[in-house]
Amino acid sequence: MSSTILITGATGFVGSHLVKANLEKGHKVRALVLPGDPGVAQLQQEQVEIFYGDIRHYEEVKNAITPGTDIVFHCAAFVSDWGKRDIFEQVMINGTDNVCRASVEAGVKRFVKISTNDVFGTDESKVMDETCPLTPWNEPYPDTKLAAEEVAWKYYKEKGLPVTMVYPCWIFGPGDKTFVPHLADAILKKEMVFMRRNAIVWPTYIENLVDLLMLIAVDERAVGNGYLVHDGESTTLEEFTNSVAKSIGGKEVKTHIPYRIAFIVAVLMEFFGKLMGKKERPLLTTYMVKNLGSRLRFSIDKAKRELGWTPKISYRDGFAKTMIWLKTLDIQHLKQK
Repeated sequence: MSSTILITGATGFVGSHLVKANLEKGHKVRALVLPGDPGVAQLQQEQVEIFYGDIRHYEEVKNAITPGTDIVFHCAAFVSDWGKRDIFEQVMINGTDNVCRASVEAGVKRFVKISTNDVFGTDESKVMDETCPLTPWNEPYPDTKLAAEEVAWKYYKEKGLPVTMVYPCWIFGPGDKTFVPHLADAILKKEMVFMRRNAIVWPTYIENLVDLLMLIAVDERAVGNGYLVHDGESTTLEEFTNSVAKSIGGKEVKTHIPYRIAFIVAVLMEFFGKLMGKKERPLLTTYMVKNLGSRLRFSIDKAKRELGWTPKISYRDGFAKTMIWLKTLDIQHLKQK
């Protein structure tokens, strides 16, 4: 049965894959995109209905989420480890409030929000699952993601908005605009160092994430629930990094620096960057050090148990597909943002 789908952040990594998946299902797809977004041309070729607007502006959101909209996938976010706090708050928190409010008024049947595994904090003493409390990092990105989630759950409890939350781990795959391209860029520029030996990475291949998103958008059991998602296995940052290096002809990364020293350096770089009014991100940020130096553990048993979902594509197969795509890019301009 065909449905009308609205996707915020439709030109982003996750959003663009969701567009494709919904079109393949025969759904009518609408996209809320920023004016001037270069990704609009591709959406227009795919016969996606375009609404121009900023999630920070309610009337623009309301114009896109109209009665008759069946499912809203809220993917739009300010994905960065560097930037002014108020930008994170406006996009993540105020933007989510606007999208939820418009969804309630339009009577949408399902509301699926992309959160992050970061919202469960940095406790390495246990395997984290969806029962763990939301815990701040004292970093703009995860903390405003956490606050945005609380906004969505408030609409679920007080307004009956049929919310489902998804907590992806390290998303990667063809079309990635942050994780793998930035990593490859650092490898080639010999800027990549390890902040902690055997830091853990939980890869989440994009097709596995989208597969779960499409399932929870129609499964009534998912309403009022949240689900962690990854490929079902972890690896180390060293293994992931040097597999990328091998694939693109880069030099194996062997440099390790103590976590505490890396964190102090990041603090100083951020301090002087802000003091000097620099817009570009520092070489090291505290969020990067915390993230790339963690040994956090995450379980996807809830999605398996409640929904019967399992990753369709193994980490190794997803990685191989990603490297084929990565080598089609201009190696000198890997960073896309």
